[in-house]
This record gives sequence, C-alpha cells and structure tokens, in this order.
Amino acid sequence: MNADAPNPDAPNVSGAERAERADRADREADPLVTLAALPGVAEAVDAVRTAVDGLYGHRVMRRRSPEIAAEAALRGARGSAALAGADWALEEVRRRGDFGADPEARTVGAALRLTAEAGQSLAVWPASPLRVLARLHLVAAGGAVRDDAVGRPRLPGEPVVDDELDGAGRPAPDAAEVAARLDALGRLVLGGSAAPALVTAAVVHGELAALRPFVSHNGLVARAAERIVLVGGGLDPKSVTPAEVGHAEAGRAGYRAALAGYTSGTRDGVAGWIAHCGRAVELGARESVAVCEALQRGAA
Repeated sequence: MNADAPNPDAPNVSGAERAERADRADREADPLVTLAALPGVAEAVDAVRTAVDGLYGHRVMRRRSPEIAAEAALRGARGSAALAGADWALEEVRRRGDFGADPEARTVGAALRLTAEAGQSLAVWPASPLRVLARLHLVAAGGAVRDDAVGRPRLPGEPVVDDELDGAGRPAPDAAEVAARLDALGRLVLGGSAAPALVTAAVVHGELAALRPFVSHNGLVARAAERIVLVGGGLDPKSVTPAEVGHAEAGRAGYRAALAGYTSGTRDGVAGWIAHCGRAVELGARESVAVCEALQRGAA
C-alpha cells in the first residue's frame, strides 16, 4: 500500500467521504457497474425485466416452455442470419434441410448451429470464455474458411474476409489490439460483475463486434455470445427471448449505427448501444409472447 494514500478509515475522514471512496473503489473493481449507471441504462434494464417477466408469466409459457424455446431458437437464428446478409423468410428456414448449397444457405446454417452451440456452452462460459468463443467460431466457420484460420483470433496482417460489420465504426483493429482486448474481456467475464445481465451481454456483444477477432463470422459469433450471457446471467434462463430478432428488426443500418456508438467509446454512444440491446431483448420477448398467443389459439 502507498503510505501517502489517504486512509478511508482515518478519524478525520467523514462518513460521506468514506462512502464515496468505497463506491469509487467498487466501480474501479467492477467497470460494468459504472456502465450500468450511465444515463438511460437503468431504464433500459427495467424495461427489459418487465418484458421478460411478462413473457415468463404467460400461461402458455408456464406449460409449454420447451416449444417456445425451440421456436425462439429458430427465430433468433433467422434474425442473426438476416443481419449477416441472408434475410430468409422464417418458413424457408424452417423448411430447408440443406444449408451448404450457396453462401446465404451456409450463413443460415451457421446461425442455426451457433444457436444450438450457445446452449451447450453455458456451463463453460463463466470459467473459459475465450475457449467458448474459439468453439463458436469453429462451429460457424468450419468448412467456410481455410482450416488453419478457424477457431483462433486473427494473426498479424490477417484481414477480415466478411464485411457484415463494415460501417459499424472504425476499421477492424490489428492483431495486437485484438489479443489485448480479448484478454481483457476474458478477465472481465472471469471476474464476474454485479451489473445487470443486459449490461454484460451488451458489452460482450459490442466488444466482439468492434474487435472482429476472427477472419469471418464475427457478427454471428458476437450475437451468439450475447445469447449465452443473457441466458447464463439469469435474465432469460429458459432461452425464450431471442434478442437477435430485435436486432434484426432494427435493420442492418440501425444495428451498425448503434454499434458505431459503442465503438466511439463515448458515454452517450455506449449508453445508446446498451439501450439498443435492451430494446432488442424487449422485441424478442414480444416475439415469443406472440408465439404463446398463437399456440393458445391453436389449443382453444
């Protein structure tokens, strides 16, 4: 300890000052808590909680949650693929069995595989998030890019070969910055946070989209990681709230604009991105409520 540092327990330090110093120390130890305090974020968190609680309280949800989860997975994958440039109708995704025929079909197939993999990664994520990210990329990109580029971050001089996230802020950072920021993100996840799951999920999604750490499929991987945090963080434990649907409803331009706010690093930009992610979760909950209502009408 620095002998010159102020001692918060010194007799001449007021209770209010002690509390302020303790609060500052907590924020420094848990930076996501600082983001949770940004203007508008608390309101976004409350709105998401209300929307998710409303879905979980639906009478059909209470009786048929596995069906709702399966439909949410399908719709979430369709939404993520749409943002990656394969904007297929839901019934086409449901009908198709071959997802290797052309680039769009491969994108839809990758989104479907990632949705399934996200559910299998929940137990591993808290202890080894970078391992999960490598696995997600392997699942998404296997067979689509050269084997030695799959499941690992980009090497120096290695470009990003897909352009889904072009226009979402600054160009993809170089390999050294990717390595440093991925390590920081991993430590952030390992350390845990008192911040709401929405905030953590938005930061994980935003960091991965900003870094574009892999040679391809970065948007798909970022959205799958967001799903893992929302489910594993307890906001949506039954995985019935497909945020990807909400991101897709904003359209590619709206999604990239919100990401550009995050990559700007400004308080308003980051808060706007978290609010955007909150709205995406709300829309995902609304989508699943509509599925519940449809099932209820069918059962009546």
